[in-house]
Amino acid sequence: MAYSNQPFEKRIKENIKNYSLKNLYDMELLQEYLKCISRAAQAEVLLTERHGEKAVATGNFAGFLPDVEQDPGRKLRVQNRTIGHLYLKQADGKESGQTEELFDRTIELLAKLGEEAYRHKEYAAFLDELEALAGARHGNVLFGGREDVLTGVMNKTYFQSRLRVIDRSEVAPVAVINANINDWKFVNDHFGDEESDRLIRLIASFLQEEAKPDYLIGRTDGDVFYIIIPMPEDGETEEYCRRVEARCNACEDEILAPSVALGYVYKTNVEETLEDKMPDAEYEMFDRKFEMKNAPGYRERLQKGLKHHT
Repeated sequence: MAYSNQPFEKRIKENIKNYSLKNLYDMELLQEYLKCISRAAQAEVLLTERHGEKAVATGNFAGFLPDVEQDPGRKLRVQNRTIGHLYLKQADGKESGQTEELFDRTIELLAKLGEEAYRHKEYAAFLDELEALAGARHGNVLFGGREDVLTGVMNKTYFQSRLRVIDRSEVAPVAVINANINDWKFVNDHFGDEESDRLIRLIASFLQEEAKPDYLIGRTDGDVFYIIIPMPEDGETEEYCRRVEARCNACEDEILAPSVALGYVYKTNVEETLEDKMPDAEYEMFDRKFEMKNAPGYRERLQKGLKHHT
Protein backbone atom coordinates (compact mmCIF):
# COMPACT_ATOMS: atom_id res chain seq x y z
CA MET A 1 0.00 0.00 0.00
CA ALA A 2 1.40 3.37 -1.00
CA TYR A 3 2.14 5.83 1.78
CA SER A 4 0.56 8.67 -0.16
CA ASN A 5 -2.84 7.00 -0.12
CA GLN A 6 -3.41 7.64 3.58
CA PRO A 7 -2.33 9.99 6.39
CA PHE A 8 0.97 9.36 8.12
CA GLU A 9 -0.53 8.57 11.53
CA LYS A 10 -2.86 5.94 10.07
CA ARG A 11 -0.08 4.32 8.09
CA ILE A 12 2.33 4.29 11.01
CA LYS A 13 -0.13 2.36 13.16
CA GLU A 14 -0.34 -0.38 10.55
CA ASN A 15 3.19 -0.74 9.22
CA ILE A 16 4.85 -1.79 12.50
CA LYS A 17 3.90 -5.38 11.69
CA ASN A 18 6.62 -5.34 9.01
CA TYR A 19 9.40 -4.49 11.49
CA SER A 20 11.68 -6.77 13.48
CA LEU A 21 14.15 -5.91 16.23
CA LYS A 22 17.06 -5.59 13.79
CA ASN A 23 15.10 -2.95 11.83
CA LEU A 24 14.84 -0.73 14.91
CA TYR A 25 17.97 -1.34 16.97
CA ASP A 26 21.73 -1.61 16.57
CA MET A 27 21.90 -5.24 17.62
CA GLU A 28 25.61 -5.18 18.55
CA LEU A 29 25.07 -2.17 20.79
CA LEU A 30 21.96 -3.78 22.26
CA GLN A 31 23.92 -6.94 23.01
CA GLU A 32 26.57 -4.94 24.89
CA TYR A 33 23.90 -3.04 26.82
CA LEU A 34 22.11 -6.21 27.90
CA LYS A 35 25.45 -7.74 28.94
CA CYS A 36 26.04 -4.77 31.23
CA ILE A 37 22.67 -4.94 32.97
CA SER A 38 22.95 -8.73 33.08
CA ARG A 39 26.16 -8.43 35.09
CA ALA A 40 24.65 -5.74 37.31
CA ALA A 41 21.61 -7.87 38.08
CA GLN A 42 23.56 -11.15 38.18
CA ALA A 43 21.01 -12.62 35.81
CA GLU A 44 21.00 -14.25 32.39
CA VAL A 45 18.98 -12.42 29.76
CA LEU A 46 17.31 -13.51 26.55
CA LEU A 47 15.65 -11.20 24.04
CA THR A 48 13.55 -12.81 21.31
CA GLU A 49 11.71 -11.60 18.25
CA ARG A 50 7.91 -11.38 18.42
CA HIS A 51 7.44 -15.04 17.50
CA GLY A 52 10.12 -16.35 19.85
CA GLU A 53 13.21 -16.48 17.61
CA LYS A 54 16.36 -15.74 19.63
CA ALA A 55 17.79 -12.27 18.97
CA VAL A 56 20.17 -11.55 21.88
CA ALA A 57 21.30 -13.84 24.71
CA THR A 58 23.67 -13.05 27.59
CA GLY A 59 23.69 -16.48 29.17
CA ASN A 60 23.12 -20.16 28.51
CA PHE A 61 19.61 -20.66 27.19
CA ALA A 62 20.37 -23.94 25.42
CA GLY A 63 17.26 -26.08 25.41
CA PHE A 64 15.02 -23.19 26.37
CA LEU A 65 12.13 -22.81 23.93
CA PRO A 66 10.26 -19.57 24.54
CA ASP A 67 6.49 -19.94 24.53
CA VAL A 68 5.47 -16.40 23.68
CA GLU A 69 1.79 -17.27 23.96
CA GLN A 70 1.70 -18.94 27.38
CA ASP A 71 4.84 -17.40 28.89
CA PRO A 72 5.60 -14.14 27.05
CA GLY A 73 8.12 -12.80 29.57
CA ARG A 74 8.35 -9.04 29.46
CA LYS A 75 6.77 -7.82 26.23
CA LEU A 76 8.64 -5.18 24.23
CA ARG A 77 5.98 -3.13 22.44
CA VAL A 78 6.18 -0.40 19.82
CA GLN A 79 3.03 1.29 18.51
CA ASN A 80 1.02 -0.96 20.86
CA ARG A 81 2.29 -4.04 19.03
CA THR A 82 4.65 -6.65 20.51
CA ILE A 83 7.93 -6.81 18.63
CA GLY A 84 9.97 -8.79 21.17
CA HIS A 85 10.05 -10.67 24.49
CA LEU A 86 12.57 -10.32 27.30
CA TYR A 87 13.29 -13.31 29.56
CA LEU A 88 15.70 -13.57 32.47
CA LYS A 89 17.02 -16.26 34.79
CA GLN A 90 18.63 -15.85 38.19
CA ALA A 91 20.59 -18.46 40.05
CA ASP A 92 18.00 -18.83 42.80
CA GLY A 93 15.14 -18.70 40.31
CA LYS A 94 13.64 -15.62 41.98
CA GLU A 95 13.68 -11.97 40.99
CA SER A 96 14.36 -9.37 43.63
CA GLY A 97 12.42 -6.13 43.71
CA GLN A 98 15.45 -4.24 42.38
CA THR A 99 15.91 -6.70 39.53
CA GLU A 100 12.26 -6.42 38.57
CA GLU A 101 12.46 -2.64 38.50
CA LEU A 102 15.71 -2.70 36.49
CA PHE A 103 14.24 -4.85 33.75
CA ASP A 104 10.89 -3.05 33.78
CA ARG A 105 12.77 0.19 33.15
CA THR A 106 14.85 -1.54 30.47
CA ILE A 107 11.70 -2.51 28.61
CA GLU A 108 10.41 1.07 28.90
CA LEU A 109 13.70 2.43 27.51
CA LEU A 110 13.79 -0.01 24.61
CA ALA A 111 10.16 0.73 23.79
CA LYS A 112 10.86 4.48 23.68
CA LEU A 113 13.98 4.07 21.53
CA GLY A 114 12.16 1.69 19.22
CA GLU A 115 9.26 4.10 18.85
CA GLU A 116 11.58 6.97 17.92
CA ALA A 117 13.53 4.85 15.41
CA TYR A 118 10.32 3.54 13.87
CA ARG A 119 8.74 6.95 13.42
CA HIS A 120 11.91 8.40 11.88
CA LYS A 121 12.16 5.54 9.37
CA GLU A 122 8.50 5.72 8.44
CA TYR A 123 8.60 9.50 8.14
CA ALA A 124 11.60 9.40 5.78
CA ALA A 125 9.92 6.85 3.51
CA PHE A 126 6.63 8.73 3.63
CA LEU A 127 8.23 12.04 2.71
CA ASP A 128 10.24 10.51 -0.13
CA GLU A 129 7.13 9.06 -1.71
CA LEU A 130 5.08 12.21 -1.37
CA GLU A 131 7.89 14.26 -2.86
CA ALA A 132 8.28 11.81 -5.75
CA LEU A 133 4.53 11.93 -6.34
CA ALA A 134 4.54 15.72 -6.36
CA GLY A 135 7.49 15.75 -8.78
CA ALA A 136 5.84 13.27 -11.10
CA ARG A 137 2.64 15.29 -11.24
CA HIS A 138 4.02 18.78 -11.53
CA GLY A 139 7.69 18.65 -12.48
CA ASN A 140 10.44 20.77 -11.08
CA VAL A 141 9.70 23.56 -13.53
CA LEU A 142 6.73 24.58 -11.39
CA PHE A 143 9.05 25.11 -8.46
CA GLY A 144 11.30 27.39 -10.53
CA GLY A 145 14.22 25.18 -9.54
CA ARG A 146 15.00 24.04 -6.02
CA GLU A 147 18.10 25.89 -4.86
CA ASP A 148 18.62 29.45 -3.82
CA VAL A 149 21.27 30.67 -6.27
CA LEU A 150 23.33 32.58 -3.71
CA THR A 151 23.44 30.04 -0.87
CA GLY A 152 22.52 26.59 -2.19
CA VAL A 153 19.74 26.08 0.39
CA MET A 154 16.15 25.63 -0.78
CA ASN A 155 14.63 28.62 -2.49
CA LYS A 156 11.43 30.08 -1.11
CA THR A 157 9.05 28.46 -3.60
CA TYR A 158 10.46 24.97 -3.25
CA PHE A 159 10.77 25.30 0.52
CA GLN A 160 7.10 26.22 0.80
CA SER A 161 6.18 23.20 -1.30
CA ARG A 162 8.08 20.96 1.12
CA LEU A 163 6.24 22.51 4.06
CA ARG A 164 2.94 21.49 2.48
CA VAL A 165 4.23 17.94 2.06
CA ILE A 166 5.07 17.75 5.77
CA ASP A 167 1.69 19.21 6.70
CA ARG A 168 -0.07 16.55 4.62
CA SER A 169 1.96 13.84 6.33
CA GLU A 170 0.42 14.86 9.69
CA VAL A 171 3.78 14.56 11.45
CA ALA A 172 4.17 16.07 14.92
CA PRO A 173 6.02 17.53 16.66
CA VAL A 174 7.91 19.66 14.14
CA ALA A 175 10.31 22.45 15.13
CA VAL A 176 10.09 25.71 13.18
CA ILE A 177 13.17 27.96 13.44
CA ASN A 178 13.45 31.51 12.14
CA ALA A 179 17.04 32.64 11.52
CA ASN A 180 17.68 36.31 10.83
CA ILE A 181 21.15 37.72 10.18
CA ASN A 182 22.04 40.44 12.65
CA ASP A 183 22.99 43.80 11.13
CA TRP A 184 23.11 42.64 7.53
CA LYS A 185 22.22 46.22 6.52
CA PHE A 186 25.23 47.58 8.44
CA VAL A 187 27.49 45.31 6.39
CA ASN A 188 25.77 46.27 3.15
CA ASP A 189 25.95 49.99 3.91
CA HIS A 190 29.61 49.99 4.96
CA PHE A 191 31.16 47.22 2.89
CA GLY A 192 28.90 46.88 -0.14
CA ASP A 193 27.02 44.12 -1.92
CA GLU A 194 29.96 41.77 -2.27
CA GLU A 195 30.64 41.54 1.46
CA SER A 196 26.95 41.46 2.42
CA ASP A 197 26.41 38.58 -0.02
CA ARG A 198 29.44 36.83 1.47
CA LEU A 199 27.88 37.24 4.92
CA ILE A 200 24.67 35.58 3.72
CA ARG A 201 26.63 32.68 2.22
CA LEU A 202 28.66 32.31 5.40
CA ILE A 203 25.58 32.13 7.64
CA ALA A 204 23.93 29.68 5.24
CA SER A 205 27.00 27.44 5.40
CA PHE A 206 26.81 27.35 9.21
CA LEU A 207 23.11 26.50 9.10
CA GLN A 208 23.76 23.66 6.66
CA GLU A 209 26.88 22.25 8.28
CA GLU A 210 25.29 22.03 11.72
CA ALA A 211 22.07 20.47 10.40
CA LYS A 212 21.21 16.78 10.19
CA PRO A 213 20.26 15.30 6.79
CA ASP A 214 16.51 15.42 7.49
CA TYR A 215 16.46 19.15 8.33
CA LEU A 216 14.85 21.46 5.77
CA ILE A 217 16.57 24.83 5.25
CA GLY A 218 15.11 27.56 3.07
CA ARG A 219 16.03 31.15 2.36
CA THR A 220 12.75 33.03 2.39
CA ASP A 221 14.01 36.62 2.24
CA GLY A 222 17.30 38.45 1.74
CA ASP A 223 18.70 37.86 5.24
CA VAL A 224 16.05 35.44 6.54
CA PHE A 225 16.14 31.64 6.68
CA TYR A 226 13.76 29.04 8.08
CA ILE A 227 14.80 25.65 9.34
CA ILE A 228 12.37 22.77 9.85
CA ILE A 229 13.21 19.83 12.13
CA PRO A 230 10.71 16.96 11.87
CA MET A 231 10.16 15.08 15.13
CA PRO A 232 13.14 16.53 17.01
CA GLU A 233 14.51 14.72 20.03
CA ASP A 234 14.43 16.41 23.43
CA GLY A 235 16.82 19.36 23.36
CA GLU A 236 17.76 18.86 19.69
CA THR A 237 16.36 22.19 18.49
CA GLU A 238 18.03 24.18 21.25
CA GLU A 239 21.34 22.41 20.67
CA TYR A 240 21.22 23.12 16.93
CA CYS A 241 20.65 26.84 17.57
CA ARG A 242 23.46 26.85 20.12
CA ARG A 243 25.89 25.25 17.65
CA VAL A 244 25.05 27.75 14.91
CA GLU A 245 25.59 30.68 17.27
CA ALA A 246 28.87 29.14 18.41
CA ARG A 247 30.05 28.82 14.80
CA CYS A 248 29.35 32.50 14.27
CA ASN A 249 31.19 33.54 17.42
CA ALA A 250 34.21 31.39 16.54
CA CYS A 251 34.52 32.81 13.03
CA GLU A 252 37.58 34.95 12.50
CA ASP A 253 37.36 37.35 9.58
CA GLU A 254 38.97 40.74 9.02
CA ILE A 255 35.76 42.31 7.72
CA LEU A 256 32.79 40.25 8.81
CA ALA A 257 31.51 39.52 12.32
CA PRO A 258 28.81 36.94 11.50
CA SER A 259 25.89 36.81 13.90
CA VAL A 260 22.42 35.34 13.54
CA ALA A 261 19.38 35.41 15.82
CA LEU A 262 17.38 32.19 15.97
CA GLY A 263 13.89 31.81 17.37
CA TYR A 264 11.95 28.57 17.44
CA VAL A 265 8.53 27.16 18.19
CA TYR A 266 6.93 23.75 17.76
CA LYS A 267 4.01 22.54 15.71
CA THR A 268 2.36 19.98 17.97
CA ASN A 269 -1.13 19.88 16.48
CA VAL A 270 -1.52 18.18 13.08
CA GLU A 271 -4.42 20.54 12.34
CA GLU A 272 -1.98 23.49 12.27
CA THR A 273 0.20 24.31 9.30
CA LEU A 274 3.90 25.07 9.46
CA GLU A 275 3.26 28.47 7.90
CA ASP A 276 0.88 29.20 10.81
CA LYS A 277 3.84 28.77 13.18
CA MET A 278 6.27 30.98 11.26
CA PRO A 279 5.12 34.30 12.80
CA ASP A 280 5.51 32.79 16.27
CA ALA A 281 9.07 31.69 15.44
CA GLU A 282 9.79 35.18 14.10
CA TYR A 283 8.53 36.70 17.36
CA GLU A 284 10.91 34.47 19.33
CA MET A 285 13.71 35.43 16.95
CA PHE A 286 13.21 39.15 17.64
CA ASP A 287 13.46 38.50 21.38
CA ARG A 288 16.77 36.71 20.80
CA LYS A 289 17.98 39.47 18.44
CA PHE A 290 17.32 42.16 21.05
CA GLU A 291 19.24 40.14 23.62
CA MET A 292 22.21 39.52 21.32
CA LYS A 293 22.54 43.08 20.02
CA ASN A 294 22.53 44.47 23.55
CA ALA A 295 25.12 42.03 24.84
CA PRO A 296 28.49 43.45 25.95
CA GLY A 297 31.03 43.56 23.13
CA TYR A 298 28.53 43.04 20.30
CA ARG A 299 28.88 46.52 18.78
CA GLU A 300 32.67 46.45 19.01
CA ARG A 301 32.84 43.11 17.24
CA LEU A 302 30.44 44.29 14.54
CA GLN A 303 32.52 47.39 13.79
CA LYS A 304 35.93 45.75 13.85
CA GLY A 305 35.96 45.47 10.07
CA LEU A 306 35.80 49.23 9.61
CA LYS A 307 39.47 49.67 10.38
CA HIS A 308 40.46 46.99 7.86
CA HIS A 309 38.16 48.09 5.06
CA THR A 310 39.40 50.62 2.59
